[in-house]
Amino acid sequence: MNKLTHLDKSGNANMVDISGKDATARTAIAEGQIVMQKETLELARSGNSKKGDVIATARIAGIMAAKKTHDLIPLCHPLSLSKISIDCQFDENIPGIRVSAEARVTGQTGVEMEALTAVSVCCLTIYDMLKAADRSMQIEGIRLLHKDGGKSGTYEVAR
Repeated sequence: MNKLTHLDKSGNANMVDISGKDATARTAIAEGQIVMQKETLELARSGNSKKGDVIATARIAGIMAAKKTHDLIPLCHPLSLSKISIDCQFDENIPGIRVSAEARVTGQTGVEMEALTAVSVCCLTIYDMLKAADRSMQIEGIRLLHKDGGKSGTYEVAR
């Protein structure tokens, strides 16, 4: 197990000094899902939610959240993202919506937190948009699937 980088020798939280690291191309992909009643899924798919287009609104919220990750998660560095994309797929087998996010940057630190934040806020926005119809929805399985770039190399979830 690697040492925790956000703790100093005394155990105090600190922001990691990345000033000596080379800027490299970095990518991260995260996923999650929101489980709901079949009727709620159909409401989201139809675009007839009282609050408007659920997927379009959630996608924009996820993108905005990725750009603000450093404001939400203590000790995260502000990044100049070169890409953030959100994909939402309706899945009757859950039933629910599968969400994935890809974040890219050329920089001195990774974009895992940005991808994870994008998925989280996208799912939360879907919940907010549909909660009047279904308060029993559950957000599940938010995780990092892939990351590459930087000194630690590539990480890939075995599927």
